[in-house]
Amino acid sequence: MDSILVENIIKIAMSVRVGGIIGAEREFQDKAAGFRTIILIAIGSTLFTIFSMSMDPGNSQSRVAANIVTGIGFLGAGAIIREGGRIAGLTTAATIWLASALGMGIGAGELWLVASATTITLLVLLVFPRFEIWIDQIREARTYRIVVASTKIKEIEKVNQALADCSLRVLEHHQTKSEKHITGSWRAIGSPKSHEKFVSAMLNDRGIRELNY
Repeated sequence: MDSILVENIIKIAMSVRVGGIIGAEREFQDKAAGFRTIILIAIGSTLFTIFSMSMDPGNSQSRVAANIVTGIGFLGAGAIIREGGRIAGLTTAATIWLASALGMGIGAGELWLVASATTITLLVLLVFPRFEIWIDQIREARTYRIVVASTKIKEIEKVNQALADCSLRVLEHHQTKSEKHITGSWRAIGSPKSHEKFVSAMLNDRGIRELNY
């Protein structure tokens, strides 16, 4: 068997393994881009890189690599969604982008570098979430949407005072008024206990018509 063919088969097999390892973690977390998706991205990037090197060893390699990055950017953007006041899917989009880079590295023959990068990626995906939990226990950002009657504008002042009393720092504040209601939105940052204290105060305030966060 041709040695080049054997080398390419090894590269494809490695891309399956690398994509499978990372994709298994995403599948376990029940993310949009899971096991099969990450494997296919890694294989596709590997094949594009192999083909670019075999078809034209000259300038086409950089063009193909640039188009891979652009194409994966569109694919990753599809994994990013808005849930309420938060953006979700950024880690999955970044994982898609990284899987493509690993596939390109495999296709270029940088197997040891890809193996090292895969190990670091698993460390980030599996261990670093514990640091995120620790950070979230210290501070948390929430967006509150509060509706009061249009005749009770002082309730907005009470909300601002309650945020200060609960040691919550306001990052953004917006208000809209209709004939019957005043709607305010506050994006505040502070400890989870401070947020719960504020929510409890708002729930016990009879002047609050509606509370969402």
